[in-house]
Amino acid sequence: MAAVQRLQRCTVSQTGKHTASVIFLHGSGDTGQAFRTWVRDFLEKDMAFEHIRVIYPTAPSRPYTPMQGALSHVWFDRYKISRDCPEHLDSIEEMCRNLGAVIQDEVQAGVPKHRIVIGGFSMGGAMALHLACRYHQDLAGVFALSSFLNKDSVVYQAVANAAQNRLPELLQCHGTGDELVSHTWGEETSCLLKKAGMTTSFHSIHGLNHHICRVELELLHSWILKKLPSENFLCSHD
Repeated sequence: MAAVQRLQRCTVSQTGKHTASVIFLHGSGDTGQAFRTWVRDFLEKDMAFEHIRVIYPTAPSRPYTPMQGALSHVWFDRYKISRDCPEHLDSIEEMCRNLGAVIQDEVQAGVPKHRIVIGGFSMGGAMALHLACRYHQDLAGVFALSSFLNKDSVVYQAVANAAQNRLPELLQCHGTGDELVSHTWGEETSCLLKKAGMTTSFHSIHGLNHHICRVELELLHSWILKKLPSENFLCSHD
């Protein structure tokens, strides 16, 4: 078993007391810093909160089979970009350990796991689903933007096995014009997770290609605040 690797990360700090965290995973070939900039370009400001720290980790560089083995910043390897092939579980397991250490750092900073949300774009969303559904089922929520799981993903069985327990709620968004990760793949992923016992919501973004957009990010921002309300909000509703 490979040693846990400390991942580089870019952070948008909360403006007040730190009581919750979001871990936002980039897509293949990207970095945490560049992804933060991409999000900021669409929102015209950082995705920032008074009480929530937003963390953008960077995947280590590794050979990526769909690029003929060229090095790329990817969370795990794929045999090909398709729902109809096995998952590359060795690389997924390794990254689950590395990202689990990021979650643990937040816990050690005083943030309980039920005050942490994890999600991502494209491959980052799939990685987040492996983490939240298989190893960290006590997180507050998980989100996946333009993402999919393979048809035989081990995530579905993990969700079915845990369906009697509390599972994090899933938010999915997907562009209807996505030419890399079919909108249908995203819908099918949502349907299979819901069938297995997960609470899911799926939002289609009309005409959007394999991209993010302001409408989607604003929807995500609102959903995060519902899952991770401020302590002042919680106190006022007791």
